[in-house]
Amino acid sequence: MSEQRMLRICHLYYDILNLYGDNGNIRTMQKRLEWRGIASEVDRVSFGEVDLSREYDIIFIGGGQDFEQEILVKDLFTYKADWLKGEIEKGTVILGICGGYQMLGKYYEAADGTKVDFLGGIDVYTTASNKRMIGNFIYEYTKEDGESFQIVGFENHNGQTWLGDSVKPMGKIIKGYGNNGEDGTEGARYKNVFATYSHGPLLPKNARIADEILGIAYMRKYNEALPALEHDMEDAALNDIIQQLS
Repeated sequence: MSEQRMLRICHLYYDILNLYGDNGNIRTMQKRLEWRGIASEVDRVSFGEVDLSREYDIIFIGGGQDFEQEILVKDLFTYKADWLKGEIEKGTVILGICGGYQMLGKYYEAADGTKVDFLGGIDVYTTASNKRMIGNFIYEYTKEDGESFQIVGFENHNGQTWLGDSVKPMGKIIKGYGNNGEDGTEGARYKNVFATYSHGPLLPKNARIADEILGIAYMRKYNEALPALEHDMEDAALNDIIQQLS
């Protein structure tokens, strides 16, 4: 009997960054793997040292409020920075949501000019806005093969995020604000990093992007395509949401 395939997931700062039920992203990944007969293992990592002997296929960082991000900064730089930047550069799949997205970037600049340095793992930075960007939104994601599909979510942020030259947007805004409410972009893609403001949580509402993330991680580990799984029901629910928001 062949050994069962398995993906190992790190849920980073699981107990702090879970503002809008972002744990649902973990549950969705596990369930969509289970339906394919693929096992999953989740390590919930908070403050302190990371076990460097553990090899992760996916790292997930959820969203939090500004003060929660600030209390994590010391731990991030003391215990996680070198490890996490190394994981980014070697191509580990990473999903960052809202506060997790901002923390992967270079810094956050408050309205008074005060800067909070973040990881600097991807070339983005965030500045405070006097306008709160909140509400349901829609954006279009395009895969490497040119296939595109729409993603829905809920955004709630007053930070405006700006992308550097080495980073592509994750999508093009159809409805809502996205990264900054000005340039029509949403999220960031660098190597195998997926970063977005999409709460809600993201993956239960959007089976196609869930499978995109899982598929890249599976291909990296096993050099095989992720087994197909129908998502007609999920697409029908998504299309209903899109029609309501349009």
